[in-house]
Amino acid sequence: MRRFIVVGTVLAALAASVPAGAAAAEKPVKVRAGNLELTFNGGFKPKRLSKARFDPIALSISGRIRTLDGAHPPALREFTLFTDRNGTIDVRGYPTCRSGQLQARDTSSALRVCGRALIGRGKTHVQVQFAEQAPIPVRSDLLVLNGGTRGGTTTLFIHAYITVPTPAAIVTRVKIKKVRKGRYGIRSIATIPRIAGGAGSVTFFSLTVNKKFRRGGKRVSVLSARCRDRKLQAFGTARFEDGTRASAGVVRTCAQKR
Repeated sequence: MRRFIVVGTVLAALAASVPAGAAAAEKPVKVRAGNLELTFNGGFKPKRLSKARFDPIALSISGRIRTLDGAHPPALREFTLFTDRNGTIDVRGYPTCRSGQLQARDTSSALRVCGRALIGRGKTHVQVQFAEQAPIPVRSDLLVLNGGTRGGTTTLFIHAYITVPTPAAIVTRVKIKKVRKGRYGIRSIATIPRIAGGAGSVTFFSLTVNKKFRRGGKRVSVLSARCRDRKLQAFGTARFEDGTRASAGVVRTCAQKR
């Protein structure tokens, strides 16, 4: 059976349905790069998993971006994530959505058109600042939607909708592909489009994915994991509009079922 390692924090990008406080129970990872400070967090439930068999999990992800001097942060443009080979994402047989169906749609409209492809939800905060103007905070719901699998690559879409300076849908594309890189088995690349003509920057996001569905009469999970050596880990690199790069690794423990 073909499997893909779980897309962890993107997420971009990769920050999962777990209660909103689930990520807070884990210890966040902070990294500084120049004038930027990034805080990432995430976790999964249940913590007790089979050693050999892949069990369904719910994944929670969150991230916060700020500048040390309080200035408007540069825009996040790309997030590359390598994730543990002992986690999987499997969307075979689940309804799909196309990027074109999400463009120019607010959250409610996107759900009407692509709700069957929904695998996760969340929140994001965006700061929009134009020259010589005060920053404008904007908040939006996030929708994580299945774009399908083709040629060994799984595509996810993360939809947001902002109303400043003009109403616009922001659709982030996540490409997930199998690799061989030591502990890691999957590379996920999230590409974030320009927000408000480049004046908008993501300052916070949180995501929850906990989707189960029926395939061939059997109940299956989009996300699954096993506990081979009592830990799951990921390593990500964020690239910003001004050329700044920031990298961090995350390790989460698990317990083996008897």
